[in-house]
Amino acid sequence: MDERTQLIERELDALYQVSQVLNRPLGLKEKLEAILEILQECADMRSGMLALREQESDAFEVCSVLRSDGVETRKPVRYEPGEGLIGTILDAGRTIVVECIADEPRFLGKLGLYDPTLPFIGSPIRVGDDEVVGVLAAQPVDAKLLDARARFLEMVANLIAQSVGLLRSMEQKQLDLVAERDQLKQSLRRNYGFDNIVGRTPAMLRVFELVRQVAKWNTTVLIRGESGTGKEAIANAIHYNSACAGGPFVKLNCAALPDNLLESELFGHEKGAFSGAISQRKGRFELANHGTIFLDEIGETSPTFQAKLLRIIQEGEFDRVGGTQTLKVQVRIIAATNRNLEEEVEAGRFREDLYYRLNVMPIFMPALRERLEDIPDLADFLLKRISQQQGGRPLIIKESAIRLLMRHDWPGNVRELENCLERAAIMSPDGIIDRDVIAMTGLEDDEISVTGPAARTPEFNLEGMDEREQVIAALEQTGWVQAKAARLLNMTPRQIAYRVRTLNIKMKRI
Repeated sequence: MDERTQLIERELDALYQVSQVLNRPLGLKEKLEAILEILQECADMRSGMLALREQESDAFEVCSVLRSDGVETRKPVRYEPGEGLIGTILDAGRTIVVECIADEPRFLGKLGLYDPTLPFIGSPIRVGDDEVVGVLAAQPVDAKLLDARARFLEMVANLIAQSVGLLRSMEQKQLDLVAERDQLKQSLRRNYGFDNIVGRTPAMLRVFELVRQVAKWNTTVLIRGESGTGKEAIANAIHYNSACAGGPFVKLNCAALPDNLLESELFGHEKGAFSGAISQRKGRFELANHGTIFLDEIGETSPTFQAKLLRIIQEGEFDRVGGTQTLKVQVRIIAATNRNLEEEVEAGRFREDLYYRLNVMPIFMPALRERLEDIPDLADFLLKRISQQQGGRPLIIKESAIRLLMRHDWPGNVRELENCLERAAIMSPDGIIDRDVIAMTGLEDDEISVTGPAARTPEFNLEGMDEREQVIAALEQTGWVQAKAARLLNMTPRQIAYRVRTLNIKMKRI
């Protein structure tokens, strides 16, 4: 068998192995390094080097190098178009063959791995007809049959080009997905962090402090308060400021489903467990593994279901409906209810042992009527959100409207306030919400018609007092609630807060 035939056989075997490497589920760098090893072991091509174009510039970076002794090196080297032999290949877009490197003035020797007595072959890695994305270079062990060796290296470069184009496209998509994921996570933290909860009253400041403390611990939390006070917003803040913020956050309203469906929804079911169970389904607890599950309206569940819920809270394990395999999960539980659970336990409608398991860290949300001083800030915040939802239409609320809002008891709490403001935004032709617009939203006349000095409590006498004494007297009369004191003095909450600060009045907590 002559020398050319032997060379062809070796090169065919090398091409076969290169194609196998390119079909493996490897990263781009791993594939390129494996190809250089094949060139050295099967095709007698030493000092292999692969340089790829940087996606953000025209420069080429050496991403894989294999020395003649078989040692990989990752020396950071870049070539500009036209720089040295590699740059010439990039600039010309064609294969260059040098019989002896020592006689080539364009050789720069940046990598320091080439044998100056051996030939050199460099071939462009071309995607499509025009785009050169890289260079494949190596040194044959001798100067025989250089034209055949150059054609072989061109074939390898063509195989690499197809894989490089596909892998780079996939890597870019992955980078885009990671960037989008990180952006969404940051957006979630902004939307569900403390900035999304408004309140400066002592009651809300206590809630904020409890949330900051409990977020540091992987413990069960029970959020209590009337409907519409913002219990879900507190649950969001706890999760997205905790160590498990990177995990899933799964929510379920326990009052929305009957017991049989609730069990399947929370614990999942096996195929054929009941009529209609055509496939296996994971439950909410399984989906929330290494994250948080929020169980709203937990007080609406039946004692039968509560017994099943107690097991997963105590042991962290459960069985799917119709299943025999016990599953374990690591989930932080946040529950919420608007019921008086102590009364429910006393009446036998809520299990006492489950109550103690849930009530590890209780957080009580105050009703809006107990923190009327927050209404100005709440109104500004809610109107900004309504404006964004409605395409950015500017919305402005006047002091006269704020005063009327603060005279309502708000049985529906913050949810009712938001609905009122959204109606007001719809009814306002110019986006300015004043007293008349609020009156059109449906608040009863006796709640919004009290204006002027006659609104003061009859037995509250201010005669003979200076301004500081008047403010203190009004605060004492109303239990040191600034919003109520403002009504007695016919002021806005902002005006009385300004006077408390400028008159150096020390607020008392009742």
